[in-house]
Amino acid sequence: MAKVELKQPIIEEISNCIKDAQGIVLVNYSGLTVAQDTLLRKELREAGVHYKVYKNTMMNFAFKGTACEPLCEHLEGTNALAVSADDATAPARILAKYAKQFPKLELVAGVVEGNYNDKAGIEALSNIPSREELLGKLLGSIQSPIANFARVISQIAEKGGDAAPAAEEAPAAE
Repeated sequence: MAKVELKQPIIEEISNCIKDAQGIVLVNYSGLTVAQDTLLRKELREAGVHYKVYKNTMMNFAFKGTACEPLCEHLEGTNALAVSADDATAPARILAKYAKQFPKLELVAGVVEGNYNDKAGIEALSNIPSREELLGKLLGSIQSPIANFARVISQIAEKGGDAAPAAEEAPAAE
């Protein structure tokens, strides 16, 4: 079997992985210990992020003609690919967290929702909360006025249901 035939399934695996991905981050993992890498992989797996080390040449072939093509210029050294099909910011968020903990882990670049981002862009994206957190905040801000209104109505009901007598008594005292 020729070398090209052996490499084709790997290139297809990468292509299938990045085809419908929301967030893709290229990271240099050189210098991480096995324990650190295991922690990183565990959290990425729990978040539904596909994280794998591929040869740079394989990634280069897979990236050609896709939104990930700008990443080809960064394919030097020991690189790994973190891909999320659901949460666009999950790979950036988790990898940035670990990059702060383990300085040897270096964010290189990424593609989020079809847009190329350099290292600074990926770090900026890492500060965006997850979709669930944003929806929770939105729901909280929508519920707040309703909850305050319900609280006021409840207090009026506790006082006897009529706020008018208090207003009528005040002029009589004059």
